[in-house]
Amino acid sequence: MKNVLSIAGSDCSGGAGIQADLKTFSAHGTFGMSVIVSVVAENTSRVMAIEDISPDMIGKQIDAVFEDIDVNAVKVGMLSTPDCMKVVAAKLKHYHPLNIVIDPVMYAKNGCPLMEPMAIETMIETIIPLADVLTPNIPEAEKITGSTIQSVADMENAAKEIYAMGCKAVIVKGGHAARRALDVLFDGKKIYQFDTARIDTKNTHGTGCTFSSAIASQLAKGVNLHNAVEQAKSYVTMAIEHSLDIGKGCGPTHHFYQLYKYGLTEERGGEK
Repeated sequence: MKNVLSIAGSDCSGGAGIQADLKTFSAHGTFGMSVIVSVVAENTSRVMAIEDISPDMIGKQIDAVFEDIDVNAVKVGMLSTPDCMKVVAAKLKHYHPLNIVIDPVMYAKNGCPLMEPMAIETMIETIIPLADVLTPNIPEAEKITGSTIQSVADMENAAKEIYAMGCKAVIVKGGHAARRALDVLFDGKKIYQFDTARIDTKNTHGTGCTFSSAIASQLAKGVNLHNAVEQAKSYVTMAIEHSLDIGKGCGPTHHFYQLYKYGLTEERGGEK
């Protein structure tokens, strides 16, 4: 079994953040581990409060994992402050893990900010260059590049501009655009498009966390980048299609739909 580490914030409502990451890792047959950088009091409707973990404790959590367990991939999510970013960057440089997938989380699904505005420059300088894959959505890509994205061509240009900041590949997610859900991948050589029909539901809490964690899981298992993104796209689309109408706002995706529907088969390690 491959081991995947999430470095992110905690969502007490269970739909996003560390909780979504661990569910996604498990759904992909990998062993999930976590480093919590912020405790977020949130639900499907709003973010009530954020309490950041001290940089020292963040660093010690990362040390505790890496000194004991082989890490086959790392997913990095919410990093709200420059100090948090700096300690995470220092530790990743120290341990040199393979397959670093970074989701530059800036806002909750309801629009509440999860990153300090002054932290964006620190992210560009210290975090983005560490990414094997960076997965911004359109609003995040606009913040990073300082440009406006209104078309697929704009998405492609933004991906190329972000790639020039030092990461190895960029996926600009089109979930915030109208009509179809089209994502653009640039690996430094070629543009790829991943296109699916848009699912008519408000229950999309945690989709970005889930998508990036699915990519990390696939890369940990040795799947190449293009196929990892393709399979992650298929997984998150399934999870959205069967999303859960939990809470009063944007409900979560269904990370374990296949398991709940079909049960544990022998192939999955149990009896039907």
